[in-house]
Amino acid sequence: MFSFASYPYPKSESFKEIFVSSLGAGILVYLFLIIFQPFGTETFHHPYKFLLLFPYCLIFGTVFFIANLMTSRFSNWNIGAELSKIIFILFLGSILSYFYNSLFLSHVQLDLGNYFYMLLYSLAVGIPISIIYILSRYIYLKNIHENTARNISQHLPVFAPKLQENILQISAQNIELSINENYFLCVQSMENYCTFYFLENNIVKKLLVRISLSNALQQIETNSIKKCHRSYIVNLEKVKNLKGNAQGYKLLLPEIDFEIPVSRSFISTIIPQLQRQNS
Repeated sequence: MFSFASYPYPKSESFKEIFVSSLGAGILVYLFLIIFQPFGTETFHHPYKFLLLFPYCLIFGTVFFIANLMTSRFSNWNIGAELSKIIFILFLGSILSYFYNSLFLSHVQLDLGNYFYMLLYSLAVGIPISIIYILSRYIYLKNIHENTARNISQHLPVFAPKLQENILQISAQNIELSINENYFLCVQSMENYCTFYFLENNIVKKLLVRISLSNALQQIETNSIKKCHRSYIVNLEKVKNLKGNAQGYKLLLPEIDFEIPVSRSFISTIIPQLQRQNS
């Protein structure tokens, strides 16, 4: 169980994805409340009952949004971290919900015992549902990405140098670098430096250059050389294998000894291009 909790898990990366998922979470909480009416809401009678329950949607949606925004900056996210995030959301959401319920709906004095009851109820309901959701999403994304990677890998073409050579020119401070596109492999970014990987006389060469990844991309991007991750630029025509997991994809180049990740925000452009190379 503990080893499974360490498995990589996809987290929301873009602001749009975080906002949409938070909105969906808030709506699901609201639907759960009006359908099952837990926490004694079935005995609460008011002509605007469903309208008064709507702030719970805003509470959990906002907490979900804040939690996802905070965790979007973390790397090496896994199932255990995702479950911990869900518990934090339930804990903070239950506190805000208790204050709303006590001060605006029930009009009763705040009592630690009553809050503890609400917290236990929230955890008892929320954790099983969250575990089912996390595992279902993990298995679904893992299967989708693995199948796609397997299909693409089986048909990746054998690299053949282009008849018309294109020379990549890189300028950075006092360095002028020229690389034949046919022999360019990838760029790996490390803070303000980039390591360029390329072939020279069939030997892999590495060159560390003080340049940002965005600046490097402006100078070398072509139809086949694309950014695939916030820290990587890759020559897609040199990709010979593809791995898929729940987080996304990893590109494999036989000349280098590490895997190049594909961020989820780049999947919609990188994967279709690899598929087109198969046809």
